[in-house]
Amino acid sequence: MAVIPVSGSEDFANLPMSPEETRRVVGDSVPLHDVDRSLVDGIDPLTYEVVRHRLTSITEEMGDALKRMSGSVVVTDCNDFDAGIMDEVGDVVQVGLYNTELAASLDMAANWTLRHRAHRPGIGQGDMFLCNDPWVGGGLHQNDVSLFAPLFIDGELFCWTGAVAHQVDLGGVSPGSWSIGATDVFWESVPTPPVKIVEGGEIRTDIEDVYLRRSRVPKLVALDLRAKIGANNVAHERIQALCDKYGAVVVKAVMRRTMDDAESRLRAKLRELPDGSWTSVAHQDSARAGDREIYKIVLTLTKAGDQLTLDFTGTDPQVDGLINCTFAGLRGGVIPVVLTMLCGDLPWAPGGIHRCIDIVSEPGTINNCTFPAGIGKASVASTWATTNVTTECLAGLLDTHPEHGKRAMSVCCGTWDFTLLAGVDQRGGGFVTMVCDSMAGGLGARTDSDGVDTGGLACIPMGRVADVEMNEFAFPMLYLWRREEADSGGPGRYRGGVGASSCFLPYGSPLGGVHLVVSAPGKALPLASGLSGGLPAGTQHDVLLRATSVHEAFAAGRIPSSLEELGGELDLLPTHHETDLGEADVYFTHWQGGGGYGDPLRRDPEAVAADLRAHKVSARAAADVYGVVLDDAGAPDPGATEAHRAALRRRRAGLEPEEAHA
Repeated sequence: MAVIPVSGSEDFANLPMSPEETRRVVGDSVPLHDVDRSLVDGIDPLTYEVVRHRLTSITEEMGDALKRMSGSVVVTDCNDFDAGIMDEVGDVVQVGLYNTELAASLDMAANWTLRHRAHRPGIGQGDMFLCNDPWVGGGLHQNDVSLFAPLFIDGELFCWTGAVAHQVDLGGVSPGSWSIGATDVFWESVPTPPVKIVEGGEIRTDIEDVYLRRSRVPKLVALDLRAKIGANNVAHERIQALCDKYGAVVVKAVMRRTMDDAESRLRAKLRELPDGSWTSVAHQDSARAGDREIYKIVLTLTKAGDQLTLDFTGTDPQVDGLINCTFAGLRGGVIPVVLTMLCGDLPWAPGGIHRCIDIVSEPGTINNCTFPAGIGKASVASTWATTNVTTECLAGLLDTHPEHGKRAMSVCCGTWDFTLLAGVDQRGGGFVTMVCDSMAGGLGARTDSDGVDTGGLACIPMGRVADVEMNEFAFPMLYLWRREEADSGGPGRYRGGVGASSCFLPYGSPLGGVHLVVSAPGKALPLASGLSGGLPAGTQHDVLLRATSVHEAFAAGRIPSSLEELGGELDLLPTHHETDLGEADVYFTHWQGGGGYGDPLRRDPEAVAADLRAHKVSARAAADVYGVVLDDAGAPDPGATEAHRAALRRRRAGLEPEEAHA
């Protein structure tokens, strides 16, 4: 279907704007606090460090406040949220260590609000603006709802704070707003550009009603709104106290210096790395239910002097489906990789880091789409794939340097295994939840060590997987297992961290069953690529078993530990699927690990034997992929291993036929 232009949508196609241009646009509508450059350069080093670390701790306090007040397992147990502090024009001074993808575009949303809301309805103390429009910013898809608040000191807009979190349902055709049949955004949750939902410290009930009316779980969404309000209030109290103690001028000088420091230190690091270009391609299989095409995101990363240019020319055009992302989503795929791989020892101040990065991208592509493209899955589709190509290219750059190469990492869990349950819970109330088990993805291998098994997601440093018991308490489900899976990590001299699987059934709902929505790519081809000869992690797969004997096994005192024990009718699910689960139906999902590093034939045979004993690697992979021959006691046989590896190398080169090792 051809994209039909929507007149007026260009008003929301936001791009970053410089502080100077922002001040010109805002004019006298809102007095903006500023500080003289000489004070920034001349601030006392001790004061700078004390105040800077206090700002860092304030973002942590915002996160704690949000978690304590939220009622969503996605927030309280999985940390799928983030918080940030911005200066008066929206440049980000500090982000939290939670989902850095979400915080990557807070600056765009706050800046757009300043430019478009300053005249009418106005911006004042005690106001807060809600946004879930990814074309504006503040999130990657409509379920990412940000709430940002201006702080005025002595009548001037001193800074903004922002909290953003994934909401489990904001309307749309399918539960969880995950409309797998979507061809455009009108199938999905309605994007809402910045709207003043808190005015003078009071929630505007008319605006809140408009916001909540779309949701299948309005009370839960309302609670999360108040959690974000609380997080902003905590930040404002702490920043006000900091200004009272040190003076607003000093605190603002520290903000400016923090961004400058992040920029200068990153530029110094880049100058130590060789100039050059690196290219990567990431793929997505299936844009919507019934689609069997494969789509690509192409990146050429060029490092010249102290500047990085990320050129996405060659990326496929936007597609009818839910996998596209906006420019905010593109930035959300880039910045977390830069933060975690390049800036681990620098202030996490994206306002300064962005100055070192140029992004080249053509509007109308799958990771820079135009309205009304479908974006319901953006965060874990085109944004995620953008993270994958950025990881591979940046790791290639770092791998050229003996010291900085230690920070390189292969692609982590190459895709998000989305599983959503909805229906009536064991207490008789309606529920919708995203099962966040794949938060325990495998991390990519390093240049000198294996990836962390089920270590998480690189873009969410403090990501967590909910306890099985918490999921079973909160929702009508019963786990048979959640466990690490052999061969799910990418083979290499250093192995990628393994992924895992979950297997569960509906349990306790008065309706007997629940509704299931699945959206998990990476089935047609692997998405967690390796580095320097390392192999990719295994592909994603999901299995639905109908009419199993699970309850008969329970009655006999057994808990099934394999799909074979369950019997029933097996259905290997496609990328996108929506159905109902009955009482005797069982769902199995297996998510990805991280990519490997280096040739697997160079892996220490003792490490392979240890992986085999720990069920990280299968006997077949140990022999056929790693080329390790074990004796009867399970120890590597050095001579046989060397001979077998030599034969595998000859086979690679086409010098020995496959039949010789059948």
